Amino acid sequence: MKNTFVVILAIAISFSFGFAFKSILVNQAPDQVKMKKVTGIGGIFFKCKNPEKVKGWYKAHLGLQTDEYGTNFEWRQASDSTKKGFTQWSPFSDSTKYFGPSKQTFMINYRVENLVSLVEQLEKEGVTIVDKLESYSYGKFVHILDIEGNKVELWEPNDLEYGKFPGGITK
Repeated sequence: MKNTFVVILAIAISFSFGFAFKSILVNQAPDQVKMKKVTGIGGIFFKCKNPEKVKGWYKAHLGLQTDEYGTNFEWRQASDSTKKGFTQWSPFSDSTKYFGPSKQTFMINYRVENLVSLVEQLEKEGVTIVDKLESYSYGKFVHILDIEGNKVELWEPNDLEYGKFPGGITK
């Protein structure tokens, strides 16, 4: 009987501490809560002379199943293995303007959480925001420049919608 009382008391105390801890976190000022920024690689994009030929080479020699956009790597999210995640691989024509204003031949797409808040924070930190946030059924996008002028794509994915596209999709 005494053991049962001790167990119930321990559970009640743990439960109370959980509520107290949660209320402390929730009631913190927004600048005190660390925002999770990048959660993974959303895509790797690169320029080449002949995207079709490059996709064919990767298909023939490395087994990538390519489509008009490139290929899509599907994986399971670490925080919830029932949820899918995706990483897009796409060769672009060397004449594309999509990577501009950067002069680089590549662009990395990073998966992020809460893109609207992240853009607000980046603006406060003086980061160059290249364009306005765009929303699609498969997620939200915005482009920034890193310290060396490389264009970086930030993507808040909607993996449920993205997963409906054959092979994924790029804008």
